Amino acid sequence: MRFLPVFLDLQAGPVLLIGAGDPARAKLRLLAAAGARARWYATDGDHDLDGFSADDVARIERLEGDPLAADLTGLIAIVCAGADDIGPAMSARARAAGLPVNVMDDPSHSTFIFPAIVDRGDVVVAVGTGGASPVVARRVREMIEAVLPARIGDLAGFIGRWRKAIHARIPEFSLRRRFWENVVDGPIGALVLAGRKDEAEAALNVICDPSAFAGALLSGQAEGRVTLVGAGPGDPDLLTVKALHALQDADIVFHDELVSPEILDRARRDAARIPVGRRVGKPGIGQHAINALMIRAAKSGQRVVRLKGGDPFVFGRGGEEVEALRKAGVAYSVIPGITAALAAGAQFEVPLTFRNEALRITCLTAHQAKDAEAVDWSVLTDEKMTVVVYMGMTAATAVRAGLLAAGRSPQTPVGVVARVTRPDAQAEVGTLSQLPDLVEKIDGGPALLIIGDVVAHSAPWRQSDLAQLVSYFQEAAE
Repeated sequence: MRFLPVFLDLQAGPVLLIGAGDPARAKLRLLAAAGARARWYATDGDHDLDGFSADDVARIERLEGDPLAADLTGLIAIVCAGADDIGPAMSARARAAGLPVNVMDDPSHSTFIFPAIVDRGDVVVAVGTGGASPVVARRVREMIEAVLPARIGDLAGFIGRWRKAIHARIPEFSLRRRFWENVVDGPIGALVLAGRKDEAEAALNVICDPSAFAGALLSGQAEGRVTLVGAGPGDPDLLTVKALHALQDADIVFHDELVSPEILDRARRDAARIPVGRRVGKPGIGQHAINALMIRAAKSGQRVVRLKGGDPFVFGRGGEEVEALRKAGVAYSVIPGITAALAAGAQFEVPLTFRNEALRITCLTAHQAKDAEAVDWSVLTDEKMTVVVYMGMTAATAVRAGLLAAGRSPQTPVGVVARVTRPDAQAEVGTLSQLPDLVEKIDGGPALLIIGDVVAHSAPWRQSDLAQLVSYFQEAAE
C-alpha cells in the first residue's frame, strides 16, 4: 500500500488548483462538494463556472498570471488537473514547501491521489488503486454504492449525536459496542434508514434507559453464541455475504489451518484468531478440545465463529460440533460454504453432472490407504456416476486398486485438483490407471480426486490429452 487513505479537512484552508478544461472543472466540483475554498489558475484563461451553484462560485477565487509564481502561504494542498507541463514544476514547488500535491494521472509527481468516492453524507468510502487504474477504482465504487443504503450517512449522524450520552451510561467498551450493534442491526437502525428519525430517537430514548436494554448490558448479561461458517475453498471472494457479516461480528475466530490469511483478514480487526485445525501428518488439538473452547467462549458471552474450510457439513465435522453445542445448551447457527468439489468443477470446467453421461455424484473421503480399503467400491462402478474423493492423495494407489478390482475401466477419466480457487491452483488429468502418477505431479494439497467421464470435459484435458480422450470414447462406442 503506497498511499495511506486519510480524510483531509478541506475547510481548514484554501486549495490551489491549476489546470483547464473538463479535468480542472471536475476537480473543482469535487472540492466544492467538500466545502473547500479554491484558488484557480485556468491555464487556458477560461474561468467559466457555468453549472456551479452560487455558493460554490463564491468559494472559488479565479486567478490570473503565472501559477508557478503563486503565493503558497496558507494553502493546505495543491492540485494540477489538465495543467500539462506545469504539473511537474508545480509539484517541485509544493514538495519544497511541504505541501501535499496531486498531479492528475502522474503518481510519480504526486504525494496524494484522488480516490473514487462513495458519498453518503457522514459516511464516505474512498477506493484507490495507487493511481494504477482509476477505472478499476470506479468499478469498485459502483459495487459498493449498489449495496450501501442511501441513508447510511443519516444513521452515522444519528449515532454520532448520541455517542457521548451513551458513553456516559455504558462506560465499558465491549458492552457499549454490543449496544450500538443492536441499535444499528435492529429496528432502530431500520427506522433511520427508512427516513423515520423521530421514531428512532424516541425508541433509543427508551432502550438507553438503564432499567431497560442497557440495564442488561451494564449488568454483564451478554449472550454468547457460536456460528459455524464455511470458508469455502480458499478464494476470499467466494465467501457468502452472510459469512462476511459473521466474521465482522465475531469476538473470537477458531479456524482451521487450511483457512487462508486472505479470508482471516475479513474478520473484524480486533477479533481474536485461534488456529485449532490439523493437517495431514500434523496432529491438532483434537475435536473434544475444540468443542470445549467454543462452548467456554460462548458461555462467557462472546460471539464465536468456528471457521472451517469448504462447508462445515461436508467432511468438516460440523455435525459433531453442532451436537456438542446442543448438549451444552449453547446457541448456534450454521452458514454454508462452497465445498471443494463444486469449486474444482467450476474452476477446471468439470461438470460434475452431465445430461445422459453423469446422472449422480458420490463424495467420500480417504485420508489413508486403510480408508480406501474400507470402501465398498462395487457400488461406485456405474459409468454414469461421478466419484469425488476428498483428501485422497495419500490413498491414490488404494483408490485405483479398489475401483479396478470392482470393475471400473482403467481408461476412466480422472482429475487430481489441488488448492482450488487459490492463485497456485493446479490440476492434472489422465486415466484411472495413471492415478498415482498424476498425484506425483501435484505440488502439495489440499487436493481431491474426480473420477468419471465428466473429467473429459475439463479445460486441462482438452489442452493436453485430447488424443487419449478421443481414443477412450472410440473404445467405449465399440
